[in-house]
Amino acid sequence: MDNLPESITVYIGTYTQRESFVDGKADGIYAYELDPASGALTYRATVPGVVNPSFLAVDERKRYLYAVNEISSAHGKHGTVSAFAIDPATKALSYLNEQSTHGLAPCHLSLDSTGSYVMVANYESGNLCVLPLERDGSLGAATDVVQHHGSGPDAQRQEGPHAHMVLPSLGGRTVYAVDLGIDKILRYGLDAQRGKLLPLDPPWMQLAPGTGPRHLAFHPSGRFAYVISELQSAVVALRVNAEQGTLTPIQTILTLPAGFAGENSGAEIDVAPSGRFVYASNRGHDSIAVYSLNQATGELTLVGHQSTLGRGPRHFVSDPSGRFLFVANQDSDTVVTFRINQDYGLLETTGHVADVPTPVCVWLLA
Repeated sequence: MDNLPESITVYIGTYTQRESFVDGKADGIYAYELDPASGALTYRATVPGVVNPSFLAVDERKRYLYAVNEISSAHGKHGTVSAFAIDPATKALSYLNEQSTHGLAPCHLSLDSTGSYVMVANYESGNLCVLPLERDGSLGAATDVVQHHGSGPDAQRQEGPHAHMVLPSLGGRTVYAVDLGIDKILRYGLDAQRGKLLPLDPPWMQLAPGTGPRHLAFHPSGRFAYVISELQSAVVALRVNAEQGTLTPIQTILTLPAGFAGENSGAEIDVAPSGRFVYASNRGHDSIAVYSLNQATGELTLVGHQSTLGRGPRHFVSDPSGRFLFVANQDSDTVVTFRINQDYGLLETTGHVADVPTPVCVWLLA
């Protein structure tokens, strides 16, 4: 409890319009204030007029926020990314500009390790886009667009490439792209002078057919990484070669309890700041799977499941202290606060629930 900040700003990305997979009903990006002692979220403001700002990212110096505008072929010819300046005193967002992602349904973005580029994963079109950052935090026109190729065995979900995440390694030397449609984690180097993604050798790690990898999270040590399988409801543990950036599978473990027979899809994966626990969300079972982590081998052991107290848990995040976990229940319009048991990693209800329309991404600005 010592040295806790008085409050933390929480930005929540949402869906604002109906899509084939969601009845978006939000107004834009929502800002809340987190009480670090209790985990309670208090509404502060809405930034309206932002279309489907489903996933968010903030630069390392906490001056700018970037949001994908997840525009699909049903609503436009390409998606975009919007840039906002963060007021240092009030944390209010001021719109700067937007740029095309040269693809459809951008669903994830991250900043490179130098803070010079925003990298975007376009789900529907299965490609990546690199956007340079100007000195004032605004976005420049794309410097690179990389198209993925291939398919997977699931005819409905893997008829072609579907890039679902792009992020740099902890050291920043390797950029990983997780593609659900082709069961691959692709590897790139970023030419920081030209803003180009360059395939590495080997250019990808192949996962088991039908895995449908969605998101990737690193252990704080950088030695291990964990991938959530959307299509098979599993977590794949990986060993990371820090020098070469290569990934080696070491374990696959299910996210569901024994005997569950309903429909389910994995969504989010996260490693606790302590490095002792891994969490994965289930949409269908509507739970967070809790794993303990062997620090020597990287292997996981299932500890238990916690109901998310809502439907369709899309994204979740822990606070920097590792005391709370915040879950965005996309299909029941809530963000729920759980307390993390520091001994076993299990989640405990706090009673704090924030009403947020079709929430997707929760980003804490500490």
